[in-house]
Amino acid sequence: MSQLFEKRVRDLQQRDCRELLAGGMRGIERESLRISAGGGLASTLHPHGLGSALTNRFITTDYSEALLEFVTPPQRSTWEVMQFLADLHQFAYEQLDDELLWPFSMPCGLTTEAAIPLAQYGGSNVGRMKTLYRRGLGERYGRFMQVISGMHFNYSLPDAFWTAYESIGQADGPQDDLRSRAYMDMVRNVRRYDWLLLYLFGASPAVCRSFLQGQQHDLQTLDSGSAYSPWATSLRMSGLGYQNTSQAGLYVSPNSLDEYIRDLSQAVATPSPEWQAIGLKNGDEYLQLNTNILQIENEFYSSVRPKRVARSGERPTRALQRGGIEYVELRVLDVSPFDPVGINQSEIRFIEMFMIWCLLYDSPAVSEAEQETIKNNHAVVAGFGRKPGLKLHRDGNEVLLKDWSNEVLDGLEPIAAMLDCEAGGKYCEALAIQRQVVGNIELTPSARMLADLRDTGLTFAEYGLDVATRNRNYFRAQAPEHNTQRAMLCAESGDSLQRQKEVEAADSSSFDDYIERYYS
Repeated sequence: MSQLFEKRVRDLQQRDCRELLAGGMRGIERESLRISAGGGLASTLHPHGLGSALTNRFITTDYSEALLEFVTPPQRSTWEVMQFLADLHQFAYEQLDDELLWPFSMPCGLTTEAAIPLAQYGGSNVGRMKTLYRRGLGERYGRFMQVISGMHFNYSLPDAFWTAYESIGQADGPQDDLRSRAYMDMVRNVRRYDWLLLYLFGASPAVCRSFLQGQQHDLQTLDSGSAYSPWATSLRMSGLGYQNTSQAGLYVSPNSLDEYIRDLSQAVATPSPEWQAIGLKNGDEYLQLNTNILQIENEFYSSVRPKRVARSGERPTRALQRGGIEYVELRVLDVSPFDPVGINQSEIRFIEMFMIWCLLYDSPAVSEAEQETIKNNHAVVAGFGRKPGLKLHRDGNEVLLKDWSNEVLDGLEPIAAMLDCEAGGKYCEALAIQRQVVGNIELTPSARMLADLRDTGLTFAEYGLDVATRNRNYFRAQAPEHNTQRAMLCAESGDSLQRQKEVEAADSSSFDDYIERYYS
C-alpha cells in the first residue's frame, strides 16, 4: 500500500472521525423506463400527477418522455437517501395507472427509433433547448442507446474534512482550490479503478434482442428473445452501450480542473465533420443544437464527472469556473435488478468508501499511454469481467483482477473503520460482502442475473416484466401515510407546473437568440 496513502490515513485517524467522514452528503439519480402492462415502451405523456419534467426538483425525465429520472436531494446518511428514493418510487406508482417501471439498465420492447418519444419540456426557450439537445443525441448516436438506464451517485465530503485535510499539509491557498484539486484526484482514480465497480455491481450481462436491431455484435443466443455474453458484467458500459466508438477520439483531461474545463469547452466549440454531415437544420427545423464535437458539456460520456450546481441558464463549465468542484458524480453503476429502487444500502456504503479511497490514494497525472490502459481495462471487465484468471494491465505489467481487487479492498479497511464511528459496523460489513464477491464470481449481480434467466426459463423481456410487476406490487402495498415525503412531493408536483408557466411567460426573446446567448 502507498506510503502517502498510509500517512494521510494516519493523520486523519488522529481527528474526530464523526466529523471528518460521517458528515458527507450523498444523493442518487435513478433512471427507469415507463413500460406498458404488456412490457412495451410507454407511449403516454409524462404523467400530469408527477408535475413538470422541466421544473420538478425530484422527478423529471431523461432522454425520452418515457424515461423517468428520480433525483434525491443530498442526504447525510445512506438510510435517509434510500428512504427518499423509496418514497419517490411509491409516489410515482400512485400516478402510473397500469404502467410499470422497467427494472434493468438495458431496455426491452423496442420497435423502431422513431417510436421512442423525445422528452418534452414545454414551450419555453429552455424547454425547447432541452428537447432539441435530445433530438441531436438521437441523430448522432441513435435513440436506442439513449434509453439505457443507470444509477448516478453524487458525493461530497463535509467542511470538517477539508479543514483537517488542509491542516495535514495537503495544500496552501484557498480551501475551494484545495477541494477542487482533491476532487480531481478522486476523478482520476475513479477512472483508473472503475473496472472494480463493473465487476462488483455490473448487472447487464444479457440484452433483449429488440435492442440489437441493426447492430453488429458477437453476443451468444440465450433464448429466442435474448442474447448474452458469457463473462460480461456490464454490457451497458461496453461497446454496445455508452462506451461506443463515436467519442473514441475525444480526450478530456482529468489532470486538473482547468484542463478539464479547457478540453470540454474546446469540444463544445470545435466543428465535427461527422456531425456537420447530419446538418444543423432540415429546412427551418433544427436537428441538433450545433454541429460541433459536443452540443453541450453533458454530451461527454464519462464514468465520473466533477460537478457544481449550476444557476439557471449557466453552463456546467462556467459553474465550475465560478466556484470550483462542489461534488463528484459517479455514473458507472448499473440498475440492480435485485433491489426495488435499483440499489441498496450496502452498495451505497461501499461506493462511498471507494470514492474516499480514490481521493486519498496516490493520484498522479494521467498520461496518454495510461489513458489507453484505463480504457482497455474498463472494456475488458465490462465484457469479460467474470472470466476465470482474467488479467488487467497495470504499470506495463499484467495482474490478476482478483489480486488487484483485493489490494483495493485492503485499502478500504481503514476508511470503513473511520466511517463506522457512527455506523456501528455497517461499512465493515459492506466491505466483507464485496470480499466474498471478489472471491466467488457466482455472487456477482451479473452471474446471479444469468442464473435467474436460466433457472426460470424466461426470456429477458419476460423476466423483466416479472420483476417489474413484483416491484410495483411492493410499492403499492405500502400505505400512503408511510410515505414520509408524500405531502411534499404532492406540493412539489403542483408547484412545478406553476413554475413552468412562469418560465414560459418570462421568455422575451426568440429561440435562435436564446441559443446564441447560451453559447456566448
